[in-house]
Amino acid sequence: MNIIKRRYLFFALSLLIILPGLVFLVSQIVKQELPLSIDFTGGSLLEVRFETADPPSEEIIAVYENLGVSDTQVQTTDKGSVLIRSSYIDNDQRDQILTALESEFSTGVEVLRLDSVGPSIGKQVTSRAAIAVGFAALAVVIYITVAFRGVAHASRYGVCAVIAMVHDVAVVFSITALGSAFFGWEMDALFLTALLTVIGFSVQDKIVVFDRIRENANILRRLDFETLVNHSIVQTLQRSINTQLMTVEFLLLALALMGGVTLQEFAIILLVGLLSGTYSSIFIAAPILVLWEKKEWKTWFKRPRQAAV
Repeated sequence: MNIIKRRYLFFALSLLIILPGLVFLVSQIVKQELPLSIDFTGGSLLEVRFETADPPSEEIIAVYENLGVSDTQVQTTDKGSVLIRSSYIDNDQRDQILTALESEFSTGVEVLRLDSVGPSIGKQVTSRAAIAVGFAALAVVIYITVAFRGVAHASRYGVCAVIAMVHDVAVVFSITALGSAFFGWEMDALFLTALLTVIGFSVQDKIVVFDRIRENANILRRLDFETLVNHSIVQTLQRSINTQLMTVEFLLLALALMGGVTLQEFAIILLVGLLSGTYSSIFIAAPILVLWEKKEWKTWFKRPRQAAV
């Protein structure tokens, strides 16, 4: 099984999966429609159920604006409730809003949910998430460089692991962007939890594959580097696939199918992200290491010698 020989096919497959979602994500950023929850942006989410028919969204927004609350968005759910997103409101403002809704529409209002995050907390969540990802990438490079110090170009292993980790992060953002378009997903605290979990599993898989390459480099010194890497991948292939499928993926699939709406997005993101982590360990990280060792980028834009003649 020659996996390394088909490395550019696997690179192309990854781009085919990642690019559509990232293009859509960039378009959302340009349009300022990025699907961020209040965990990141700050604000309040009030879910209510009216005893009678739901009033028009415009009238609910008008009630909020009369009380000085801006940036209000109203959305109905399939549970017969109404989700109202707005700028940050405290408990006193919430009570005023509920009283105004009951008075305006002459109906009882049942509060199902109220989540409020101040603007400063939302900014802290965003900055700390970025710092966590950056710290994880730096720690991976340092750890692998130190652990693989007996191997030539040890730092390359760490950099390749980070590149493959970025691949997995891109897959997570891509699937989330598409999910926001078709299913109304949002990037919230659970999304961040899933993202950091994917990063952890991704790094673990890369280290397993690279460690086998290191062991074989000391045993099979006469082999060409590409053959050595391919042999190491084949040796770890069964372990990587079986471990992920048996211990994680089947459980996440069951959770995604039967876990309810609240955990469905979280389970699907984890499911796809961990699959990506296993895939990138075998088909992205190690092939990039071979590409770097052979400096193949020098021949990407050159015509073959015979064609030139």
